[in-house]
Amino acid sequence: MKITEQAGERHVLAVQVDNEPGILAKITGLFTARGYNIDSLTVADITEDHAISRITIVTRGPPEVIDQIQAQLERLIPVHRVTDLTEEGPHVERELALVKVTGTGEKRVEALRLADIFRARPVDTTTESFIFEITGPPEKVDSFIALMRELGLVEVGRTGVVGMMRGPARA
Repeated sequence: MKITEQAGERHVLAVQVDNEPGILAKITGLFTARGYNIDSLTVADITEDHAISRITIVTRGPPEVIDQIQAQLERLIPVHRVTDLTEEGPHVERELALVKVTGTGEKRVEALRLADIFRARPVDTTTESFIFEITGPPEKVDSFIALMRELGLVEVGRTGVVGMMRGPARA
């Protein structure tokens, strides 16, 4: 049964891989071939020599499906480690979004007021629009975007989730 057909818990997977051409295609191909959905995907090199990358994947599924995804990822040759941050314990998640809003008069004032409450920062301002930068847990970003829809939301760009274990533990 495909993960998209099942209700399931949200999981954040941190995958350390060799930074080589084709690895991202292998990983996304694994998800595609088995009908698993990726809610969010981020990639960045994490070593000074750019040899290792960290891929953060947000997906959903019941525990047995998540275990299967983890096992299949671990079998890929350039994968060094797969950590389910959701299962490992307390972790921090963050996402960055750029949110463009148009409006004049009261809507413009309200957009600025809400941005202040959410600690979103205007990074571009014209007489007709704002681009706000907001960072935080995905739920905070979602809430801000939902409120901006009512005030003239034009466009959203999101980085996707990055996560890290709290304390000295390493993913």
